[in-house]
Amino acid sequence: MRKMPMTFEGATHMPLFRRRSGGEGAQDRAGRRGFGFGRRGAAAAEAARGAEPRLDPTFGDESLRRVLGQAAAGDWAALRPALAAVEDGAELTHLAGAVAEVPGVEEWTGRVLTDTPDDAVALLLSGARQITWAWEARTGARAKHVGEEQWKLFHQRLDTAEEHLLTAAEREPSWLAPWYFLQISARGASLGPEIATCRFEAAVRRAPGHPGTHRQRLQQLCAKWGGSHEEMHDFARSAMLAAPEGSHLGELVALAHLEHWLDLPDGEDHAYLTSPTVLAELQEAAFRSVLHPDFTPVRGWQGAFNSFAMAFSLADQRKTARLLFDALDGAVTESPWHYLSGDPVKSFRVHRDRCAGY
Repeated sequence: MRKMPMTFEGATHMPLFRRRSGGEGAQDRAGRRGFGFGRRGAAAAEAARGAEPRLDPTFGDESLRRVLGQAAAGDWAALRPALAAVEDGAELTHLAGAVAEVPGVEEWTGRVLTDTPDDAVALLLSGARQITWAWEARTGARAKHVGEEQWKLFHQRLDTAEEHLLTAAEREPSWLAPWYFLQISARGASLGPEIATCRFEAAVRRAPGHPGTHRQRLQQLCAKWGGSHEEMHDFARSAMLAAPEGSHLGELVALAHLEHWLDLPDGEDHAYLTSPTVLAELQEAAFRSVLHPDFTPVRGWQGAFNSFAMAFSLADQRKTARLLFDALDGAVTESPWHYLSGDPVKSFRVHRDRCAGY
């Protein structure tokens, strides 16, 4: 289910929790994080509101841009040593996920594996790309609108992904990346809750606080994938509370509420996000994560900020949303804005601009 952009022009009611979400206390706490919030960052915040929104998977990172260029060109001779040298499991997972979005990777990885079938890096990239390619065949349509040939391609590509990723995991037992992607293929292939749980636990053993792994688990527990709102919310809150304050895992609470909102009919969805209970949980999660002084903007921090910015904007908490939009400086992530329309940049701009005056 996708929702079209919501229009808020003319809204006259005042947001709840106004003092906490936009008062001086909130700005002072955020200012210690180095994103230019608060009195000392007023000029920077004003400039940030005028930045042109952009959807750039590299976020200006030249090393990532170079990797994507090599993937697009099929330059395996340059790409393999670059990836093989990455020692951090989360970094390798992020790079493999970015490469998986590049069209044509399935072609040259197939040729590489014909020559070197046991190459773990090639197996990882092939498996990750096959998952993305599978969803391209299936499209984002509801299951009843997916044709027979689309389903066939979807499952064929997921089968290939499973084979390659399991082999990569066997070749490199310490790697996080295969288990991260295997969570996605298991969900698409409907392999069941036991396998999904085993794969999540395998990923967590290799990287306990990895945000991406936890986001995939949250998706697995969503009602739309056979879970329930109760399971989803329990997992999000438990993971947040088990992590140190300042952890990225607070984003899970915002994502869970957005998933719940998405599942509700018009009218009920807005009432849900603006309810006192949900607002309190969003505030708590934000101040334990993205607005906490110990939050560290490591690679991928923009995703958490986009999630909270969308949640707070939809919940009419415009001052808090504005803090997040200002920090993003126009950096858009496809998720979760794709829930509003097929143009994440447009949706981001609409919500950023409606919050800019607060």
